[in-house]
Amino acid sequence: MTRGDVRLDGAAGRAPTLRMPADVAAIFAAYPAPVRALLLDVRRLIFATAATTDGVGPLTETLKWGEPAYLAEASGSGSTIRLGRLKAIDGVGAVLFNCRTTLVESFRSRFPKTFRYQDNRAIVIDPATPFPERELAICIAMALTYHRRRTRP
Repeated sequence: MTRGDVRLDGAAGRAPTLRMPADVAAIFAAYPAPVRALLLDVRRLIFATAATTDGVGPLTETLKWGEPAYLAEASGSGSTIRLGRLKAIDGVGAVLFNCRTTLVESFRSRFPKTFRYQDNRAIVIDPATPFPERELAICIAMALTYHRRRTRP
């Protein structure tokens, strides 16, 4: 099985098991427990969203800038999504996007009060507060299809 693939080997109705490359697992293991649990939930949402979003295809899970990164490498449909922490805000997780895209600006326009944002690069996620899964899935789908949407006439 290639890196980042979803393995559907459980009993019917159970969530799929997501294999994680060892180098990515080491980064997750280094996060404080509340942030790690939160970011693992976001990771599951990224894979679930990719699996149900047309044109995305399988994701590659790797490290970029020392953070877990998810990209639709095979289809080239989207922009990389990274998971990590913010130096400026202790104790929170972040879903990071390429700051040269209009993604965070689009999220902010669509969900002005739903998320806390850091500049044009991240959605800030607090482990003490449940994140709005439906809205975050929409943002993830927008990132995973960013290039495809930009090239349409």
